[in-house]
Amino acid sequence: MKLGIIGCGAIGSDVAKAVDEMEEIDRIYLYDMDEKKAKNLAEKLKKGEFATVEKFLSDVDVVFEAASQQAVRQYAEKVLNAGKDLIIMTIGTLFDDKFRNKIIKIAKEKGKKIYLPSGAVAGIDGIKAASLGGLDEVTLVTTKSPESLGRHLSKRTILFEGNAREAVREYPRNINVAACLSLAGLGFDKTKVKIVADPVIKYNSHKVLAHGKFGRLRAEVENLPNPNNLKSSYLASLSAIAVIKKIVSPLQIGA
Repeated sequence: MKLGIIGCGAIGSDVAKAVDEMEEIDRIYLYDMDEKKAKNLAEKLKKGEFATVEKFLSDVDVVFEAASQQAVRQYAEKVLNAGKDLIIMTIGTLFDDKFRNKIIKIAKEKGKKIYLPSGAVAGIDGIKAASLGGLDEVTLVTTKSPESLGRHLSKRTILFEGNAREAVREYPRNINVAACLSLAGLGFDKTKVKIVADPVIKYNSHKVLAHGKFGRLRAEVENLPNPNNLKSSYLASLSAIAVIKKIVSPLQIGA
């Protein structure tokens, strides 16, 4: 399999280095708006090569995006129309219902897949399964240091409480986690979000709470930062690598 990567920051680099060791991957094409960044990464890989998206698109099987909402909007339709599967890391772009439905329609017409890694949150498989049998309520509780949320506070404070779509407008940095959870379960308008600033915590955390006909679900992750980008959780990179391993593996685990 040949893989194209758009975005060579912390997550894109983690993915590239991991898939470089996968025997199922024959070639890795790398692109970033900062061409020097992509070329430097390519030099560190056995199978890596710098190329623009337009140049590598005809040769790859799957394209992995880890760049920006702008990149998703610029390339998603091109990738799918070219008959390639697409992995979207910047899931927050899909809060735009019109855009999301458009690329889903293209994927159906072309017989292609759009993969969304679970990112820095746990419990997505459980939410997906529970939604088939009757899911009553899903809540995401995100707890971060006040500084990471742009605040200076001396005590634990709830900064936001509402639905996922509203949360995006006020706290766009939490958009990818909220988007993934919303798409797996009740949607953007019914998924509840609580954002908490706590000056005593050591690690950012995401807690998923849900209940329905299946019973109750509680999943919580305390995330260590990515050593190459402290604003990103290392688990986000690992979830992306897991998706690619799932694509190339004959053994499929999870919902």
